[in-house]
Amino acid sequence: MTMLDELVHEIKAFIIETLDLEDISPEDIDANLPLFGDGLGLDSIDSLELGVGLQKRYGLKIAAESEETRQIFASVRALAEYVAAHRAN
Repeated sequence: MTMLDELVHEIKAFIIETLDLEDISPEDIDANLPLFGDGLGLDSIDSLELGVGLQKRYGLKIAAESEETRQIFASVRALAEYVAAHRAN
């Protein structure tokens, strides 16, 4: 398992924990499916909660409502790649 694969698993668990998703495990989340809409089905409130959580856990500041933000939150894999490249710790 690569470091990115480990981070993808960590991000899946982070999403489940942050959003209190019940009856779902990290293995249930496809890392390449969209987080919003037809994929995992998250909404704008979820994105705000994830943004705050990412700031607390990884020291990341992600601007609200920008094209870059949409790309960062495109999928678990995209989010993990962003965290890997930008985290403070």
